[in-house]
Amino acid sequence: MSYSLPQRNRRNRSSSANRGLQRETRLHPDQLIYPMFLCEGSGEKQPIETLPGQFRWSPDRMVEICAENQKKGINTINLFGSTNQKSPHGESALDPDGLVPTAVRLLKQELPSLNIQSDLALDPYTTHGHDGILINGQIDNDATVDILQRMALVHAGAGVDWVAPSDMMDGRVGAIRHFLDLNGFTTVNILSYTAKYASCFYGPFRGALETAPLAELKDKKTYQMDPANRREAFREARQDTAEGADAIMVKPASHYLDVILALKQNFDLPVAAYQVSGEYAMMHAAAQKGWINLTAAMEESLLCIRRAGADMILTYFAPEMADRLNQGISHD
Repeated sequence: MSYSLPQRNRRNRSSSANRGLQRETRLHPDQLIYPMFLCEGSGEKQPIETLPGQFRWSPDRMVEICAENQKKGINTINLFGSTNQKSPHGESALDPDGLVPTAVRLLKQELPSLNIQSDLALDPYTTHGHDGILINGQIDNDATVDILQRMALVHAGAGVDWVAPSDMMDGRVGAIRHFLDLNGFTTVNILSYTAKYASCFYGPFRGALETAPLAELKDKKTYQMDPANRREAFREARQDTAEGADAIMVKPASHYLDVILALKQNFDLPVAAYQVSGEYAMMHAAAQKGWINLTAAMEESLLCIRRAGADMILTYFAPEMADRLNQGISHD
């Protein structure tokens, strides 16, 4: 070349130290939320076939795992439970001695500083596998909201710090907030699944929770969002914000980075993103084939979700990612 380049961007990338000086996005273990699955019994650790490396834990074993993860800096879990006592209206979700409330009480007794989020939806408890009450082939929004209010109260009474309605019913955030406040639970947070898309990437999760096959209504497109839409997420976020949500969530994460960014730029609430079962399982499957490096894929995917604007990330990789972060060997 016969001239000198005044700006060589590669100079700033020339060493690990230089790259570290300018790194715009960083992850920390306390930004990670670990989704965990419960099962009945004691001493139980049940492998989840659809989620390699993940398990259903009995409440006593979950205490052990959460204690280990707290040492890594993972202070928040998002708790999912199921039951064999399924019914059309999912009444077992309201049992104060059910699996989730029982586990919450034990976790809070043994690990009082653990931050517990509990899932609010009826799909683990219904015979038809939907997130709401199904009447004449359609989801009854208002009847579902009524039972979700009471489910939130059961979880709050057991000691959860957050309730996380994942059902996508209209008006449920306001109804839950009102009902919790009315009963003295003004300090319980609401993490709203604000932009939950009708995604194909939830398949492995259904296996993890052993939800019933969908019946009567063949899919969830009448209540979950169309993957083609972004502006619709603004309408959902405005409603959830007005109704008292403490944080808003985008689900899935990796294929909806534009939605995460849009909500981050336009709303003042913290934004959560859920790296869902299909995202996790695809990376494992590709790694098993030798097509990608699993550790590198984990780090890059989570960093990109964070870069898009997520303040908190729900991920099944949480323990492994925390280990990497604590060892100071991620990102480079």
